[in-house]
Amino acid sequence: MHADRDRCLRAVQSKDARFDGWFFTAVLTTRIYCRPSCPVVPPKPENMVFHPSAAACQQAGFRACKRCRPDTSPGSPEWNHRADLVARAMRLIGDGVVDREGVPGLAARLGYSTRQIERQLLAELGAGPLALARAQRAQTARLLVETTTLPMAQIAFAAGFSSIRTFNDTVREVYALSPSELRARLPRKGAPAAAPGALALRLPFRAPLNPDNLFGHLAATAVPGVEEWRDGAYRRTLRLPYGHGIAALTPQPDHIACRLTLSDLRDLPVAISRCRRMLDLDADPEAVDGRLRTDPVLAPLVDKAPGRRVPRTVDEAEFAVRAVLGQQVSTAAARTHAGRLAAAHGEPVDDPEGGLSHLFPSPEALAALDPEALAMPRTRRATLTNLVGQLADGSLHLGVESDWEETRARLLALPGFGPWTADVIGMRALGDPDAFLPTDLGIRRAAQELGLPSTPAALTARAAGWRPWRAYAVQYLWATDTHPINFLPI
Repeated sequence: MHADRDRCLRAVQSKDARFDGWFFTAVLTTRIYCRPSCPVVPPKPENMVFHPSAAACQQAGFRACKRCRPDTSPGSPEWNHRADLVARAMRLIGDGVVDREGVPGLAARLGYSTRQIERQLLAELGAGPLALARAQRAQTARLLVETTTLPMAQIAFAAGFSSIRTFNDTVREVYALSPSELRARLPRKGAPAAAPGALALRLPFRAPLNPDNLFGHLAATAVPGVEEWRDGAYRRTLRLPYGHGIAALTPQPDHIACRLTLSDLRDLPVAISRCRRMLDLDADPEAVDGRLRTDPVLAPLVDKAPGRRVPRTVDEAEFAVRAVLGQQVSTAAARTHAGRLAAAHGEPVDDPEGGLSHLFPSPEALAALDPEALAMPRTRRATLTNLVGQLADGSLHLGVESDWEETRARLLALPGFGPWTADVIGMRALGDPDAFLPTDLGIRRAAQELGLPSTPAALTARAAGWRPWRAYAVQYLWATDTHPINFLPI
C-alpha cells in the first residue's frame, strides 16, 4: 500500500487507525516516522514519504515518534492472508528465527537461498531480514525498559542483542533516547511487577474485534491443566525456544491485556508473537467483513456482530494432535482425552496462580508411548501414532512457515485424515484464512437454517464468493448456534 501515495495521504490526513501497520509515514523535515493515526498535526504532503515497515524507516535514517509510538502498531495483515515467500519469511522473523538461527537458518526453513530471501524482502519491505529482526529487538528492548525494573545489561541480552554497546546504540538510533532516558521519562503510576519473568503489556488490534467466539472457543475447548478461563482471562502454558511460560489474556475495548510469566526473558518476543497469532490480532476486519457483507445471507450475521476473528493456536503440532483427538467426538470428550494425555505425559510447570500444571506433550514424548496405553478406538489410535511419529522424526513439519496447500495435501495423504481434519488444522493451526469446513456438522446445520446449500459440494460452490476469507465465514456460520464456543465465558 505504501506505493499508493494518494491513498496514504488520505489515511494520514484523516488519522485513520485502520491503516496502522499497513505503512509508516516518514517526515523529511523532522526525520521522524509515525503511524498513520499519529495525533499530531499532519505535516505538509511534500514533506512526507511512505515506507512499508518500521525497519525500512530506520534503514533510511528516521527515528520513531515519541507520541504515536509506531513500533507498537498492529502487524501488517499482509502476512496473515498470504502464503508466498515474503509472508512466510515475515512470520518466521516474528517468531524469532533470525535471532536464534541467523539468516541461514531462515533460508533453510524456507528452502531458498539467503540471497533470494534478501532480494525479495528488500524489494517489498525496503529492509532485509537482519534489519527486520533488529527492529523487532528494539521494540522488545523498549518494552522491557518501560515495563520492568530489570538492569539494562539483562534487558540487552533478553531482547536478543549480542552486546550492551549494540543495545545502547540501537535504542538511541531508533528512539533518539538512551535506554536510561527512555525509562526516566515514564510517568510512574506504580512499580512494575517485581516477580522474576512477570510482565504486563497491551496487545493492540484493528477494530472492531468481537471477543465472543474468539475467547469462547478457546475457553470451551481448553485442555485441563494446560488452559483455563479464570477471572475474565484466558490462561495457558507456552512451550518456548528457551524455556516455558504462562500467558493470561484479557479482552478490553481497545486492546488485549496480556500478562506473561516466562522462565527465560529471551522468549518475550516469541511469546508475544504467538499470543497475537493465536488471537488473530493482525487481521484486517474491514477487508474481511466487507467481502462477506457482499453475500445477502451473511450480511445480517456480520452486521449483528462484526469483527469476528479465527481462534488459532500457539503450537501447530499440539493443535494437530488435538484435532485427531476431536475426530467424531464431542468438545467435552476431546477435552477429556487431551487432558489425560497432558496430565500423564506433559512436562510439569509451576503456576504462581495455580490452575495450570503442564505443557501439552511434545510429539517426541507422544511418539515414545506404547500405543496400547492410549484409551481410544484402534483406528484413531493408529491415526494419532502415525501423526506424532512423522512430527517427531521431521518427515512432517507444521509451522508458521508451512505452505498451506502443500501441507494440506500431505495431511490428506496420512491414514485417518479426511478433509475436516486437514482443513481445521489449516484454519486454526497454520492460519490459512481461506480454509473451509463444508463437512462440519455445525456448518451444515447453519447452512440449512439460513437457506444455504447443505451438501458439501454445493456449499463449497456457494462459498466461492467468500474467498479469500472463508475461514472467517466459518466463524459467522458457527455463531448461529448456541454452543458455548460462541459466547464469552462469564
